[in-house]
Amino acid sequence: MPSLLLGDYNDLEVARDTSVGLYLTSDDGDLLLPNKYVPDGTRVGDVLRVFVYRDSEDRLIATTLEPFATVDSFAALTVRDHGPAGAFLDWGLEKELLLPYRNQRRDLRTGDRVLVYVYLDEESDRLVATAKWKPYLSKDAFPGHVGDEVRLLVADESELGYTVIVDNRHLGILYHNEVFRPLRIGEELPGFVRVIRPDGKLDLRLQRAGYSEVETATDTLLKALKAAPNGRLPIGDKSLAEDVYRRVGMSKKVFKKALGALFKQGLVTLEPEATTLK
Repeated sequence: MPSLLLGDYNDLEVARDTSVGLYLTSDDGDLLLPNKYVPDGTRVGDVLRVFVYRDSEDRLIATTLEPFATVDSFAALTVRDHGPAGAFLDWGLEKELLLPYRNQRRDLRTGDRVLVYVYLDEESDRLVATAKWKPYLSKDAFPGHVGDEVRLLVADESELGYTVIVDNRHLGILYHNEVFRPLRIGEELPGFVRVIRPDGKLDLRLQRAGYSEVETATDTLLKALKAAPNGRLPIGDKSLAEDVYRRVGMSKKVFKKALGALFKQGLVTLEPEATTLK
């Protein structure tokens, strides 16, 4: 029988059926999968993939719900409530995740979105979050090279740009002049390594070297036109900047350049407040 991975997914065998749910077996004892989480048709002897955590009474419990974060991972979560011990975060489960006051970097209000690292507190044997997540990044040098494509997780915004976590392990920054639209804390997107600094931090960009912002925006606009009903978008040269961003996620200035590029290629017809794919 497997040992339980607290705060992670486990493949566990159904040991017995009771009035309150199924009991699953492991080396650490049996634990309950409440009736509301039991998949239809499950029988004793079946193996289920479940997430294991502690309920409001600190009992080990299983669920087939998928949380927004697992142990030893980074995630952007929303503050649902506050209590004497700290803030409570919505992580997709009935029992919210505690972000203790000692682990907070600033005062948080209900509804705030915060980047955290989820870990197992050794003293309490409970899953908790920390907004002081930088110590949990890798101490090893970045194993790649300038120009490599990487995955970015937006962690914070400053005057310089956006702090990002690279490949779930390394610290990086996207300067504002490398970004042509606002980014959201917790957003995941592809990026490219621009500079590997001596201190191990990475400078990133959202386009490959030699591939301009306008080329990226032109591709984005063309895809949006192809996906639009009858190939027509209700935005054009005279549209409000807010409407342009809401439709295609780019600034009015960049949109006009992309529009001009498509027009020169003979791909679109233009109206003051509409664009149609030929």
